[in-house]
Amino acid sequence: MLSEVERGVLAAVDDARIVADLRELVQIPSVDGTAEESEIQGWVAERLREAGLEVDHWQFDLPALTGDPDFPGWEVDRADAWGCVGVTSGGGTPGLVFNGHVDVVPVGDLAQWPDGDPFAARVSDGVMWGRGTCDMKGGLAAIIGAVAAITASGVTLRKPLAVHTVVGEEDGGLGAFGTLKRGHTGEACLIAEPTSGGVIPANAGSLTFRLEVPGLATHGSTRTRGVSAIEKFAVIQQALMTLEAERNLDPHPLLKHLDLANPLSVGTVQAGDWASTVPDLLVAEGRYGVRLGEPVAEARHAFEQALATACAADNWLRDHPVKVTWPGGIFASGVLPEGDPLLDDTLRAATAAGASGAPEVKGGPYGSDLRLYAAAGIPTLQYGPGDVRYAHAVDEHVSLAEVLHCARTYALLAVRRCS
Repeated sequence: MLSEVERGVLAAVDDARIVADLRELVQIPSVDGTAEESEIQGWVAERLREAGLEVDHWQFDLPALTGDPDFPGWEVDRADAWGCVGVTSGGGTPGLVFNGHVDVVPVGDLAQWPDGDPFAARVSDGVMWGRGTCDMKGGLAAIIGAVAAITASGVTLRKPLAVHTVVGEEDGGLGAFGTLKRGHTGEACLIAEPTSGGVIPANAGSLTFRLEVPGLATHGSTRTRGVSAIEKFAVIQQALMTLEAERNLDPHPLLKHLDLANPLSVGTVQAGDWASTVPDLLVAEGRYGVRLGEPVAEARHAFEQALATACAADNWLRDHPVKVTWPGGIFASGVLPEGDPLLDDTLRAATAAGASGAPEVKGGPYGSDLRLYAAAGIPTLQYGPGDVRYAHAVDEHVSLAEVLHCARTYALLAVRRCS
């Protein structure tokens, strides 16, 4: 049963403006590390002011943040980065924070995109296509629409409502880290990542690894005098697959719906510099899953120990072990505390907004900013439009009906948490 105030807020949701905002957001090609990643924060700051929020739009002190011992890492160097937080009027700690990241991953081969332009924001049959539509500008447009509806309806909130838009989520979490370091906080947080209609109260983590596998160069016609780094990588690859299997024997209950809860994959392999020379070095990089509740240091130790064991069993690698380093972002795991009311509040709001059935509660196997807010003591979950299978893909898209439904869910959740 909706209250009169809630019905008034829902009536103020402007569907056309939300779609227009999403189109404008997608048309800003805010790829990590580009100037547009900062430009889009300016766009959001102005839109939040227009919606009636008090806005803090500031330039990050990058040397201070990246030098912090708790900095979560990044994979793209930046000379410039901005934070943006909007808060409704009133003092005290916000009763709820909506979080959305504005950065998107690179588009890859343009020839693979059906439209040829990843940022065209084409709409067809109720679906918007393009880079960032799903991950996660659809959710961001829904957040803006929800907050604008609340201010337009004239409802008085007992506690402030906050919006955090952040950069650098895709490569480590720079924006969320810097926003929390600035002192922006809240009693709870909802991140509008794509969740396929479900609610995600927990994320496994992930780490980027780099392996340097040594060999011994010689002429290809006398290859038995040397040692191929490629052949030795086969030994290591087998050890990695064994490790992955071991780490998936008993997945966390929130991740049991997945065929692989804690994936380990090699993404790049580079070896050799001449066709007729036995390669003396292979460099591989990949992604390693951190289990729910597992400290990052413990996850790294398990990985390094598995490789040390494999090297000790090989005649060459025993004396020439693989070098392991950990570049890039550090995505720890994160989880909403058991029994926290944010979960039930979100489920009820989604149902009241017209969800087709009760949203499924499940964990995500990928890293996100959830773990940064959780580590700061802010109960956090994810609920947003889109299917993560299409994030980072050349057929990335989002259903506009899902975006509009989420805007209404967010509006109801905010009114109920902050009134």
